[in-house]
Amino acid sequence: MSIKAPKGTKDILPDEIVNWQFIVQKANEVFNKYNLKEIRTPIFEDTNLFERGVGDTTDIVNKEMYTFLKSDRSLTLRPENTAGVVRAYIEHNMYRESPPLKFWYFGPMFRYERPQAGRQRQFHQIGVELFGVQDASIDAECIMIAVEFLKSIGLDNLTVELNSIGCNTCRTEFKEQLKKKISPFLNELCDDCKSRYEKNPLRILDCKNENCNRLFEENNLKENLSSIKLCPECSTHYEKLKNYLNELNIKYVENPFLVRGLDYYTKTVFEIKSESLGSQNAVCGGGRYDNLVETLGGPHTPAVGWAMGVERLNALIPQENEALIDFYVVSDNQKEAVKLTAKLRKMGFSAEFDYNTRKFSKQLEKASKIANYAVILGEDELKSGYYTVKNLKNTFQQKMTFEQLITIII
Repeated sequence: MSIKAPKGTKDILPDEIVNWQFIVQKANEVFNKYNLKEIRTPIFEDTNLFERGVGDTTDIVNKEMYTFLKSDRSLTLRPENTAGVVRAYIEHNMYRESPPLKFWYFGPMFRYERPQAGRQRQFHQIGVELFGVQDASIDAECIMIAVEFLKSIGLDNLTVELNSIGCNTCRTEFKEQLKKKISPFLNELCDDCKSRYEKNPLRILDCKNENCNRLFEENNLKENLSSIKLCPECSTHYEKLKNYLNELNIKYVENPFLVRGLDYYTKTVFEIKSESLGSQNAVCGGGRYDNLVETLGGPHTPAVGWAMGVERLNALIPQENEALIDFYVVSDNQKEAVKLTAKLRKMGFSAEFDYNTRKFSKQLEKASKIANYAVILGEDELKSGYYTVKNLKNTFQQKMTFEQLITIII
């Protein structure tokens, strides 16, 4: 039996990689405009980082982490990257620098969950983390970066959902209201909801279990619960954020029951959804995490960020054809073909030749599939010092010198 890729993982083949390169290229272009700097953190971290940072009531920590022991030390393949970026921010004393500090990252994450459309057990995320600003203007900029990036890769059918889950103080009363409403049918809920009821009842609203959602609807849970009554500070922050978004012409829909799936969020939470992905339609999620740096051992530092699944983005944008190389050298003289190909490459062009010295017809057939131009180098061309150059898009061909040859692409 042949060996196959493990369930929940996927090879990214050469004809697919063009889109991935396009996404990263657009990320670079957009993020540079906002003065974001790329950061790369290890693929595995100390398990305790995620237990403390992500939260022990989350599905990620309880069910989905790939954890292993090495020399009696517990290590975990990163299930998300905010905690890793915060760890790097603290470890390298970056909080001593003048704020704001703005980072972006791209790389693989790992969660043991049921594979679904646009999501694998090894998946990739692009994310942004902004440190050191308390004002809601940075929240608005964070959302604006996400919207501009998504538009840059061709996505327009987007909805920004927005909420404030407040701080620890103003969430207390809401949690008690929520527990009272749930108490009559608590025993009918899933085990996760029963566990969250005591540890973090707010997370119950994020449950994906069909039976739980049916019970919520039958008991009018969301309709009977008012949104979180924000304290004056959180209320002011939320109103300022909405004003900033209005000024920036960023359309949003308020969703008072948007809570996000991670424990570290405070105040602002948001999701950006696409109409093209069915029920699993979120392409971006994020929010504020003003307490996370302190939780992980650093000084109190306000922060906000988001992450996007690249597999989902890739599913939404048109599949590009594989990029063509500039020149394909067609010749029955291997030595001269090698020399000309090397000369073209040194000048910055992409070029290939036939390593097996097949018949001209076979070489031209190959050239038509992978190149813009065929440079024919036969006995006549070697004697005359001219090259026969064939435009593979319209089949027009002409003889030209090397100096003329290199100008057809410049």
